[in-house]
Amino acid sequence: MSDGKIVKTVSRYAIIESEKFNKPEGYPSFIMDIIKEGYPSFIMDIIKEYHQPFANYQLKGRPNMKKDLERLLAQNDTFMVEGVLNKNKLAELARQYNPQLLNLLMSDEKISSHFFSTLETGVLVFKKDVFLQFLNNKEFLPDSFTAYKTKIGLATGDKYLSESSDVVLNFPYKDCVLEGGQTKEDAKRQEIFFNETLAPTEINRLLDDKVLTNFKRYDKDGEHTVEELAETDNLIIKGNNLIALYSLKKRFAGRVKLIYIDPPYNTGSDSFNYNDSFNHSTWLTFMKNRLTVAKELLSDEGVIFLSIDRNEFAELKVLLDEIFRDGYQGTVINISTPNGRDYGNFAQTHDYIHIYSKNRDKVVLNQLEAEKDKFKKKDSLGSYYLHPLFNSNSAFHSENRPNLYYPFYISDDCDNEGYYSLSVIRDEQHTIEVYPPKSQTDGTQFVWRWGKEKAMNEKYDLVAQKKNDGTYRIAQKMRPKKQIARTVWSETGFTNRRGTEELQQIFGEKVFSFPKPENLIKRIIEIATNEGDIVLDYHLGSGTTAAVAHKMNRQYIGIEQMDYIETVSVERLKKVIAGEQGGISKDVNWTGGGSFVYAELKNDAQDFKQAILDATSSEQLLELFEVAKKSSFLSYRIDPKKLKQQEFEKLSLAEQKQILSEIIDNNNLYVNYTDMDDSDYGISAEDKKLNHTFYGKEQ
Repeated sequence: MSDGKIVKTVSRYAIIESEKFNKPEGYPSFIMDIIKEGYPSFIMDIIKEYHQPFANYQLKGRPNMKKDLERLLAQNDTFMVEGVLNKNKLAELARQYNPQLLNLLMSDEKISSHFFSTLETGVLVFKKDVFLQFLNNKEFLPDSFTAYKTKIGLATGDKYLSESSDVVLNFPYKDCVLEGGQTKEDAKRQEIFFNETLAPTEINRLLDDKVLTNFKRYDKDGEHTVEELAETDNLIIKGNNLIALYSLKKRFAGRVKLIYIDPPYNTGSDSFNYNDSFNHSTWLTFMKNRLTVAKELLSDEGVIFLSIDRNEFAELKVLLDEIFRDGYQGTVINISTPNGRDYGNFAQTHDYIHIYSKNRDKVVLNQLEAEKDKFKKKDSLGSYYLHPLFNSNSAFHSENRPNLYYPFYISDDCDNEGYYSLSVIRDEQHTIEVYPPKSQTDGTQFVWRWGKEKAMNEKYDLVAQKKNDGTYRIAQKMRPKKQIARTVWSETGFTNRRGTEELQQIFGEKVFSFPKPENLIKRIIEIATNEGDIVLDYHLGSGTTAAVAHKMNRQYIGIEQMDYIETVSVERLKKVIAGEQGGISKDVNWTGGGSFVYAELKNDAQDFKQAILDATSSEQLLELFEVAKKSSFLSYRIDPKKLKQQEFEKLSLAEQKQILSEIIDNNNLYVNYTDMDDSDYGISAEDKKLNHTFYGKEQ
């Protein structure tokens, strides 16, 4: 391949000017210039494709740099997890231009020269993309964990999201419930959850209909055995939300009017660590998997509302545009933290809510009553506020609108509210004459907004008030009217603090982090649904969506796999049925009642996975390791002969958990509906009957 062809090949990508390639020193210098300048690795890939002698040149040029960078970064303990540098945390910090990271990189002259450019003014500019490319190099930080995964058959690869058929089964949930007995004064412990990305070849029966078990019905009389399932039953399902969504398809495809989710935001904190394979693309794949099947559950008139913060706001919209095509309805800014979060360069005060529809042409969103904060006064007809009756627009005056210029007649006595009765006709009771005021700037004679006949017919909405100067003003009682929802929501009832306070009021203590307030969900349900419509939340969390839907007489489905579904979500709904008066209860005149059905996906290998997550020592994991080697749910990719205990023992506790989690065939996590009659699963006749009903296959 000639020099010119290389120039054309690389220049197609508009990365660098062709002059960069016209170096007389020869290819090695040319290649090293590219490396030194930090150009994307795919340029090297192009060169390697045609120049095999240089296929390994990039690696030869930087071996010491890798070691030097690793030693430098290891000086900061906050970059470590379980004694190992956390590549994904470093990548996130680089994207945020974290001062700690940048100062550390600048402290080493050699490393600084590689990852910073110097301007003429002497200012250093961080080459973020170069640093990220270096981190993503497969040979940077090749620890024993990665090597062991590769050896036993667990390998990963990169591809574009739009071309990917991968499935992210689990995710490190943003809300972690602390173990019993732990207090705020205890040292923070690292909560580590494992997301798993599965290739299509690994998905055999994973997304088939699953068996539901442990059915319970809750109503005002307590807990009951479920004997029948009705089409209108409210459902709370415990289990992996991806698998549960696929299990809902037969019963609910095309029937759901509203999906609301508050998914994990893909943000980290000091006490929350992502595992090594977690990144933006994993999060987007996780979201894509669920949104794709969720769209199938929506009715043609259905809409989905998704809460998200700034970290994945833009990426999520691109993904939603791909899935819902032209179904974009709008994005709402919700002022969730009015005082702002005091970190970074700007104090973040808001989150976003993306809104998409399945079929844009068939969606009819409800209008809302105007902001209730204005309507603070009440009479026998309802709430109102007072607004002057005269028209303050000087374009309308007594000369061009003579029919709107006439007097009111006021009585001498006022009522308890300070209002004087009025009439457009003078009589014995009404003798004080009042005309519209004049403009204080140019003397224009204003007119009323109502004609005399309207004022006569609707005077029940008019009052007179005496001003401090002894004159009178005529005012209209402004009643709430419907209006199209606005795109900025700043109501005090929509803040994160309000959501926390509501939940604390119900339980008497803090039981969940960052719950959404009931008034926010009420607003969404009012816009998107009518009574009797189906609402779905597959990131149920504390149960706010289900609680509000219950109070507003909507049918609902909630899905959550974390154990707090029983201690928080279900308990909250039981209190709703009992008539609790928090949140929106008074606004909607809630007094209690109704029911819901609770069920769980029937576990198979999931029980083993839970034992892995619950383990607190390497000794426990070693016992599970031996069980896994002999189990029937070991992944077909794994060579049991290479599962060596000595190598397994060298891994950290977190790495041991992840290895054990990943060697399990995920097709065996839950029991398939088609395997329900297998006696090994011990499924009762009652549960079989209910499953047949649920899947529309009456026996």
